[in-house]
Amino acid sequence: MFKSGAGNRDCGPDGSPVDTAGWQYAVASGILGWVLDAFDFFVVIFLVDSLATHFQVEKSAIVWTISIALAMRPVGAFFFGALADRFGRRIPLIICVLYFSTVTLVSAFAPNYAVFAVLRALYGIGMGGYWGTGASLAMESAPQQRRGFLSGLMQSGYPVGYLLAAVAIKAILPRYGWRSMFGVGLPVALLISLVALRAPESVAWRENRVGSVGSILLVLWRHRGGFAYLLLLMTVMSCFSHGTQDLYPDFLRSAHGLTRDTVSNIAILYNTCAIASALLFGQISERLGRRRGIMLALCVSLTALGPWAFGTSLAVLILGACVMQAGVQGAFGVIPAHLNELSPDAARSLFPGLAYQLGVLVASPAVSVEYALRNRLGYPWALTIFEGTVILCLLFIFQFGPERQGRSFRASHVGE
Repeated sequence: MFKSGAGNRDCGPDGSPVDTAGWQYAVASGILGWVLDAFDFFVVIFLVDSLATHFQVEKSAIVWTISIALAMRPVGAFFFGALADRFGRRIPLIICVLYFSTVTLVSAFAPNYAVFAVLRALYGIGMGGYWGTGASLAMESAPQQRRGFLSGLMQSGYPVGYLLAAVAIKAILPRYGWRSMFGVGLPVALLISLVALRAPESVAWRENRVGSVGSILLVLWRHRGGFAYLLLLMTVMSCFSHGTQDLYPDFLRSAHGLTRDTVSNIAILYNTCAIASALLFGQISERLGRRRGIMLALCVSLTALGPWAFGTSLAVLILGACVMQAGVQGAFGVIPAHLNELSPDAARSLFPGLAYQLGVLVASPAVSVEYALRNRLGYPWALTIFEGTVILCLLFIFQFGPERQGRSFRASHVGE
């Protein structure tokens, strides 16, 4: 399973912390790729109505493609995670970002709904492959004493992508049409590839690399108890994030009659709060510990349930959405550091990445379940009951879960 305690820190001969030269490029490539990953995902969230009209299908059919993309993420996590643990972090990361941005571009020219759905499934493979590879490269390269803050910085890439998608809906969509939204990411993918090429390969990977993919899978099997815990954790965390984000723009339009422009403005505001909160709680986790930092963020979201779902004025809805996403991304800001610290050295891309994305797979029906509950209970009660239950479950999981804050990534430890 896991061992508790701070573990060893990365130190030089004099006991001072050792920084990997060029670590900034490694962290930047991890962050930028996660921004683009989120952007390419959330453009579909904002285009549900347009895509349903274009392909002449019900909105629920477009919502289903969201679940398809989420469900395919473990395939990418397994494939790219195994490659990254076997051959290094950088090249699989570059292949992954170029792959999913190209598939996204091709999606704009799908001749019918069936082809579009297949392309979104293929996109999901790339989306799932990036986090484990990017997070391991960033966390292994980052200075240990800055790991919490940089964890928040990396995970904040997700709300940044969400925010940029909202901005693009306002700035690009009216002028160039919905297809343009699927093409803006490819130049960014090329930039990320150049940044990743400047990054050094992970020293921790070099020290702990194994000789075959089979050996990596054996590590996974030996740590199956710890993997099962992370799978449970990330399943419920995925219900937490996607349950509060994916249908919320549709909720604001359907239940409150807000225009697309107003919804985009609200999304910009609550994602700005989310970004700041990810950084804040990442740093808080250095002082309080990973679990307590996450639990504090969960309590923030718990207080937001009422105004987030039942707000009767625009101001209250905005307040509820901002506080809710501050809690969501505050909790997620600690996740890259927490999962990497709980993972075995020889499988630090595959282990947390696969647990993360398998959790997304198990949780992928959450959006459809919420949408179905809406028909029975109404949107406000569907959102409140679903997310209130999820938050309480997470508080229980983290209260009794393990932690290894501050462990070294630079060498294998006895018993791992």
